[in-house]
Amino acid sequence: MSTTSGTGTAEPAASGPRPAADGEPSAISWHLLGIGAAAARAGVTERALRYYQQLGLLTPSSSTPGGMRRYSEEDLARVARIRQLQTLLGLDLEEVAVVLRNEDRLAEIRRACQDGDTSDAQRLRLARESLELLQELRATVDAKRQAIDGFLADLDARIARSADWLARTSSGL
Repeated sequence: MSTTSGTGTAEPAASGPRPAADGEPSAISWHLLGIGAAAARAGVTERALRYYQQLGLLTPSSSTPGGMRRYSEEDLARVARIRQLQTLLGLDLEEVAVVLRNEDRLAEIRRACQDGDTSDAQRLRLARESLELLQELRATVDAKRQAIDGFLADLDARIARSADWLARTSSGL
């Protein structure tokens, strides 16, 4: 099954399944989505997916020999994470890129630490790097929290002034 428009639904990748880390074909590689279907499932536009790719936030899992992008469930989860960081934390795409790079590196560190060939000295170095990355992530979130706290303080002051004015004006009527 295959489509010629960029909006195809789930279909096998044109080049066959991508091998998993153990060399076996990945079941998920047989269920890739064209850009239209992926955008619809992710709740974004096709243009947004292309832009995320241009910025290096997202890399489609596969592409056809004709260059049509194909997205996996993992790709869609990454789009959801991008949207979450934008809406929940109010991060701009530059800040999202920093967070995603740190999260990707943390995942690499986790895998390296689980590898039986990793020495204790390497694990210690990775643990230090992990701590630095986590502290950087916290600083990013804390900066947003401080900005929100400042905005809320300003709103509270404006509310108090408005309530005070309304009380004074109402009592004079």
